[in-house]
Amino acid sequence: MRVAQDARRSRVEHGEESVTLRQTVDSGSNRPLAFDLDEEQRAILDQADRFARNELYDLSPRMDAEEWWPEEAFPKIGDNGLFGITVPEQYGGAGLDLFAAGLVLQGFGRWNHAMALAWVAHDNLCLNNIYRNGTEEQRRKYLPGLCSGRKIGALGLTEPGAGSDALGSMRTTARRDGDHYVLNGSKIYITNGPVADVLLVYAKTDKERGAHGISAFIIEKDFPGFKVAQKLTKMGYRGSQTAELLFEDCRVPAENLVGGENRGISVVMSGLDLERAMISPLCLGVAERALELSVDYAMTRKQFGKAIGSFQMVQSMLADMYVQVETMRTFTYRTLAAAAPLEIGGGGRGDIHMMTAASVMYAAEAVHKVLDLAVQVHGGTGYIWESEINRLYRSIKLLEIGAGTTEVRKMIIAGELLKDLKRHG
Repeated sequence: MRVAQDARRSRVEHGEESVTLRQTVDSGSNRPLAFDLDEEQRAILDQADRFARNELYDLSPRMDAEEWWPEEAFPKIGDNGLFGITVPEQYGGAGLDLFAAGLVLQGFGRWNHAMALAWVAHDNLCLNNIYRNGTEEQRRKYLPGLCSGRKIGALGLTEPGAGSDALGSMRTTARRDGDHYVLNGSKIYITNGPVADVLLVYAKTDKERGAHGISAFIIEKDFPGFKVAQKLTKMGYRGSQTAELLFEDCRVPAENLVGGENRGISVVMSGLDLERAMISPLCLGVAERALELSVDYAMTRKQFGKAIGSFQMVQSMLADMYVQVETMRTFTYRTLAAAAPLEIGGGGRGDIHMMTAASVMYAAEAVHKVLDLAVQVHGGTGYIWESEINRLYRSIKLLEIGAGTTEVRKMIIAGELLKDLKRHG
């Protein structure tokens, strides 16, 4: 795929035999070998940044103003090799790892954060989950279309009234009926829901077993009994399509069961840790753009005959923003490197569970602080709905809620820190 080919070309152009992206993690400690990106990683980030700036940035104002979905965007992303980052080339992917996927998301987040959110729901939550947990037949059937961007993917987990207790409160059910499962229930706040062709959906196949009676299914938009109940209008990330989904005796072929019956919790938990690791680079991309806009504004906006950047209080705000961005970058990269080798069923516990929760908690809170200062630097301009900095500001709250709220992230961290206390009473 092009993203991998461009990265390798970068090594040749620099006259180096650089290590591959997969070799940038010390297998013994899961820590990056250096505190910066190597040439291949920079090439991946630069390619994503360049593509997003040239092809996605101009779409942002209309997406925000109208909750508009540009149908040509996903096929164009696929044509440029920017889907299926973690999927082998034999299925149409790039054959790289989670770190590379995070860099693509970071680059997209700088220029069109709404499309970046749609990208991660498609590439990580749906496409990567099917690759990691699906059968060979499922991979061959669904991955090429998803990698090409000709098919749009989504994940269906959250339900009305469930929220943070998505597993324990799940009411969507699936019962076996011959060669099919029959699903009944609903899902809400589903990113890409209104436009998705392929959805990875969770339902209870054994109510008595609670969270351990959940199974995962691949659902196509044309399956009988499935429909989009309503498209939801949001405060931020507008243009990234969000929906409530309805399943009324939805018939799903038995071969579309993913990971085995009643084994969905392993798919969910390892997937959630990967999702949390992948939300952080989205926050980072947004914060980087906000800092760039604020520095430019501070150098060009004049008051009292001077550029406002000459005032110490504005300088203080810019300095605080810079520190937040750089600490966010370090934590984000460290977590991506640690999460990249995560095996199926390996999430939901231990240090990686704590680290991914901490990373996304810190990144979401840091981008909130950065954007708050950015709007202050921009003054009245930042308060105008149509301004880019206002568009970025309206994005910040979602990532303190999605993929587990800040409060849930704190519970995860504290739970891991105090697990010995729980064990010994």
